[in-house]
Amino acid sequence: MTSMQPSADERLRRWRLVLGGEPGAEGTGCVLTGQDAAMDGTLGALYGGARSGGKDRGAGLGASAPSVARWLGDIRTYFPSSVVQVMQRDAIERLGLATLLLEPEMLEAVEADVHLVATLLSLNKAMPETTRETARAVVRKVVEDLEKRLATRTRATLTGALDRSARISRPRHRDIDWDRTIRANLKNYLPEYNTVVPERLVGYGRAARGVKKDVVLCIDQSGSMAASVVHASVFGAVLASMRSIATRLVVFDTAVVDLTDQLDDPVDVLFGTQLGGGTDINRALAYCQSQITRPADTVVVLISDLYEGGIRDEMLKRVAAMKASGVQFVALLALSDEGAPAYDRDHAAALAALGAPAFACTPDLFPEVMAAAIERRPLPIPEA
Repeated sequence: MTSMQPSADERLRRWRLVLGGEPGAEGTGCVLTGQDAAMDGTLGALYGGARSGGKDRGAGLGASAPSVARWLGDIRTYFPSSVVQVMQRDAIERLGLATLLLEPEMLEAVEADVHLVATLLSLNKAMPETTRETARAVVRKVVEDLEKRLATRTRATLTGALDRSARISRPRHRDIDWDRTIRANLKNYLPEYNTVVPERLVGYGRAARGVKKDVVLCIDQSGSMAASVVHASVFGAVLASMRSIATRLVVFDTAVVDLTDQLDDPVDVLFGTQLGGGTDINRALAYCQSQITRPADTVVVLISDLYEGGIRDEMLKRVAAMKASGVQFVALLALSDEGAPAYDRDHAAALAALGAPAFACTPDLFPEVMAAAIERRPLPIPEA
């Protein structure tokens, strides 16, 4: 069954919307009317210059709050949510509209997503009280949507990992880990019977109540890590809700702030961050190292682009010391859907040489990464 191909007129219509410009000026000879003309107007307001040779870039939108508010309403009328979010980000970046988000009426008109939250957090210190509650409501909506998407799977995955990590030497039949049992008894292989005699059983029992693992999330809050800060705060709250995991959340730039006591509300965590500024990974790791009391049962997750403004050699020595003491150390270049940002490749290579490869991690993969760290098995590193 062959797919329907668009007609010649439909192809011209699409090209006209892509190219913009006055009717005929872009070479299609197609004139837009009705809703198509309105859609073209909203695109031209933002991309007009870029779509027509760079002249009058964004001239149809300007920086007037009423006109921007109308434009935001228009794009939500004509385009799906995913496209609206992209256009909003472009408007903020291309036309310098971030300050307009300090007006409550503007915030109520935008489509909330992780990137908008990051922008609001960067404006936090400049935000007047009249805007703050509206901004918190926008951030809370995004956080609650992320929790609905991520929490159930994260808890299920990590609960299973905690159960499997509680190894016992005399397991009940249903708790026998047959893969490990067979490997542990290969010396007892009887070729004449083509079988292995399980002299020693290896199993996993159900994790008893109480704290089984300590997790430290150490988050770089420099501007390039904004989306990662949002996702990490949500995951921190999810982990903190699990009684078997003691979770600590630390954010840093050139200073270090422990936000563990705010983990019951990730919105409070996010408004406790300060995006931007320098980076001192060594100082942050020094603080995290000072909080470790059970190294063999601790997972430290560093989320950073690894641009170190502190003492590089000391940073690497701390990582090596933590690993030598039994800490499971995970280095993530990002925790977002955007992939790896620009990062310090020399520092990434140095961490890999210490047995801590740095890689970008999506929110969907993060539970599997944490489960692997808890069970002390190889991390599921995505292919580059």
